[in-house]
Amino acid sequence: MSQIPAAPGDSPFQSERSPRDESPQFVLPLVVRIERDAPPARTDALETAARAVLLMLSDERALGEGEWAQAVRDWEDARIRKVVRRARGAEWRRAEALPGITVTGRSAEVRIFPPVPLDGWPKDLVKLQVSGTELDDPEPPAGAAPGTPVLWLNPDLEMSAGKTMAQAGHGAQLAWWALSDEERAAWREAGFPLAVRTAGPDEWRELTSAGLPLVRDAGFTEIAPGSSTVVADHPALRRTGRALR
Repeated sequence: MSQIPAAPGDSPFQSERSPRDESPQFVLPLVVRIERDAPPARTDALETAARAVLLMLSDERALGEGEWAQAVRDWEDARIRKVVRRARGAEWRRAEALPGITVTGRSAEVRIFPPVPLDGWPKDLVKLQVSGTELDDPEPPAGAAPGTPVLWLNPDLEMSAGKTMAQAGHGAQLAWWALSDEERAAWREAGFPLAVRTAGPDEWRELTSAGLPLVRDAGFTEIAPGSSTVVADHPALRRTGRALR
């Protein structure tokens, strides 16, 4: 089981400095495949990244005495940082050769790797570009199917596709932490269905006051510290009223 913060005030997502900042810092690398002639749709990339985080958290290698478990524990003991880089062609093939998990969406491919020290990226990943990852949707995404967990984005924030992928991953992780073991197992067995959508202004105000898991970004890149970025709206949390804030 992934470690859960002891109390909401101890969340590794908080923007204020805490004793976690004195610990060695780790990062969870994600690489999205963006070929020149076939870039993925933005929403599909966001959803694929979120599922990748859930697959990493639930993978046998990341649990107990698994080969990635210590790296995951070290990462969760500090700030929960995720960094999304992009690759194509030979870059992507080199990334795929490293230990990790490749997750495929309708048009997107995302490879997620076990956490690494903030200044200890593998050489085949550290060379990849992180800024300027921009993607578009060919048409507006349809509404999420009833009963689907939704990661709602703040409509008042503008973020790059890479930054938004990381935030969607944060939201998925908070939902995972807030669920019971039985609810986690059911979600995993279903293939981690989820949707990422941008809330309307009124909807966002309702969501942020509903007691659902809320991501507040630490503000390392692009947006101000403490910005609320994602609400994780999982049906199981609606039924029970549980939250991790």
